[in-house]
Amino acid sequence: MQLADTYAVIELTTNPDDFALCAAMMMQNDPWVRLGMDYAYCLKAFDGDFKEIFVLKKAGKIIGFVVMQTQGTFKGYIQTICIDAANRGGGLGTKLLQFCEDRILQYSPNIFICVSSFNEGATQLYYKLGYQLVGELKDFVKKDSMELLLRKTVGGLADYVLPTPKS
Repeated sequence: MQLADTYAVIELTTNPDDFALCAAMMMQNDPWVRLGMDYAYCLKAFDGDFKEIFVLKKAGKIIGFVVMQTQGTFKGYIQTICIDAANRGGGLGTKLLQFCEDRILQYSPNIFICVSSFNEGATQLYYKLGYQLVGELKDFVKKDSMELLLRKTVGGLADYVLPTPKS
């Protein structure tokens, strides 16, 4: 996907080298810094079944990424989303999130995301984009921390009609 106004590209990746670069980016940014998450912990975000990992590249360099869970009870869960600090503030995070939403709506009417309660900027963005608080998860990531579980929906699972694929 080409983001014309930013000259950025979103690409699906399964490359362990990309995962390593993304884990290094995570450990240098909040909320992972504030939560004290090291490189090994961040690298585990890319492990597991039923995940799609997309990188956001500008001039061939990874400047952001997203990890999405595509199956299970919370299919459509945006597990991790990160934009490198030097590239924030220009709308890239919003565009990456909108990409996720469009992708998830191909298989689920529900989009889920967790945000650390202290991450006010991200929380405000999610609320602005229509996410609603589902619940608070105390000690979910780390003892004495709180994650907010948010959801954006276009309907219930039983009623959802999958969109017709574009040709």
